[in-house]
Amino acid sequence: MLADPGKDAASADAAAVRLSAARPGDKGVIVDVRAESHPGDHGVDVSELQRRLLEFGFVEGARIEVLHEGAIWRDPIAVRLDDMRIGLRRRDAEDVWVQLDPR
Repeated sequence: MLADPGKDAASADAAAVRLSAARPGDKGVIVDVRAESHPGDHGVDVSELQRRLLEFGFVEGARIEVLHEGAIWRDPIAVRLDDMRIGLRRRDAEDVWVQLDPR
């Protein structure tokens, strides 16, 4: 019996989480970058934020691991993005959607 490709895509989207919700030790793959949350809270407009995230390497298919989070309000977070380490404000991480690996 063949699987329904639409059903697989829907279940993959349902399992995706915002990077801001990930905890240290979580690993996964970026499935989408949508700068849409809290316009104005970032200090730049959403299209500029999305451009910056993409330039840093937050692109679909990139491997990511949450390494560390700040002591105060868990902000900022440190992530390994492919072979780079990047510090990111949690509110900016809300716009990166990740498919987490099973633990």
